Amino acid sequence: MKPSRFPLVVTWAVLIFFYLPIVVLVVQSFNSARFGGGWESTSLKWYRQLLKEPSIWDALMNTLIIATTATAASMVLGTSAAFALHRYGKSLLQRLHFSLIYTPLVLPEILMGLSMLLFFVAINVELGLGTIFVAHVTFCLSYVAMTVLARLQDFDFSVIEAAQDLGAGWWTTLWKVLVPILAPGILAGGLLAFTLSIDDFVISFFVAGPGSTTLPIKIYSMIKYGSPPLINALSTLLLLVTFASVAASQHLARKGEPRRDPSRARITMAQP
Repeated sequence: MKPSRFPLVVTWAVLIFFYLPIVVLVVQSFNSARFGGGWESTSLKWYRQLLKEPSIWDALMNTLIIATTATAASMVLGTSAAFALHRYGKSLLQRLHFSLIYTPLVLPEILMGLSMLLFFVAINVELGLGTIFVAHVTFCLSYVAMTVLARLQDFDFSVIEAAQDLGAGWWTTLWKVLVPILAPGILAGGLLAFTLSIDDFVISFFVAGPGSTTLPIKIYSMIKYGSPPLINALSTLLLLVTFASVAASQHLARKGEPRRDPSRARITMAQP
């Protein structure tokens, strides 16, 4: 009996549905025609024209500032939260802590953005880059915490105890033992947070103020007023940055996984 080809057909249909529009967007970014209805010639003029749009570069600078600072803060807070959850995860307080960390991962972005906007208005905080930074840290640290927490599942705390027995203080143990071991997981979570911060539109749209336009918000305004070729070129560059960050994050996550010793595994299996 031949195996059914239906799962294969469905898989390819889903992949085409998801990725064909992206391929069309990338191809159209090299089309010299102003509108995508027809193909005129292959050209890089829309990429060159991006260099002559100062408003786009201002938005890009705002995005990079927010993404960099939010990622750095998320790496510190997320790693601390993951360590506390793993080390003291059995208490009622830490179970509540885990719920608070996990909630931003499943909460709809529009609800999160609206709640952050109401919070800033309630405490009379002026909207701007500062409010976007706080909002991005709120959801980015959850991704860092979950990534580092997965790395901590195979962490041997006897290493810390051995370092302390040899006379190392907590600060020395932190920077000489704990951080180097967790570095691949921390960097992987940081790259993921950086990618999410750059691409975020919904939350940024709610908490942005005058003069704090980010790149996704700028792209949205360009769509409203009509600049399709520039959007295609800009989106292609964003895709390259996003794919590179995700690939680096996955590489670091795999690099941080502990290697199994085959000889040790055989000895373990041989034991009754």
